[in-house]
Amino acid sequence: MAQIQIGDTIPIVNLKYCPYDPKLANACGIPQVLSTESFKGKKVVLFGVPGAFTPTCNNSHLPEFHEKFSDLANKGVDTVVCLSTADAFVMDAWGKWTKVNDKIIMAADGNGEFIQKTGLSQDLTKMGMGAVRSKRFAMVIDDLKVVYIGVESAPGVTVSGATAVLAKL
Repeated sequence: MAQIQIGDTIPIVNLKYCPYDPKLANACGIPQVLSTESFKGKKVVLFGVPGAFTPTCNNSHLPEFHEKFSDLANKGVDTVVCLSTADAFVMDAWGKWTKVNDKIIMAADGNGEFIQKTGLSQDLTKMGMGAVRSKRFAMVIDDLKVVYIGVESAPGVTVSGATAVLAKL
């Protein structure tokens, strides 16, 4: 599949997430559906990572979005979503570990449906992470249309980081 481009409409798929609940500090809640259809009429920053808790994802990518959350909101962003091909329980645990609380929705694309339909999947079998993993990317979605997309072509966080996204808002 060709990679999604600026001007394209995002696919409607059901992701999973565990809503933030401070009473569940040491346990996960029941995963809920997060349909990408719920992005209709909103400006959403969605960034994808190859894996929760992995070095670059945990030490650079997610923290930068967390640190710059207010800047994103001030530029009109309604929702920030972190997406990985992990399951909702892992994403919830990662959100608790990094203390993103209710700022960033930690969404699971466990079957890789979104990343495959957008052409943003990669095979990380050689690294022991499986054949269907997310590329490192960030996109700005405005009323279901892609208005910015940055996909990393090398290790690290440049075009998919919060600073790059802010520069495009």
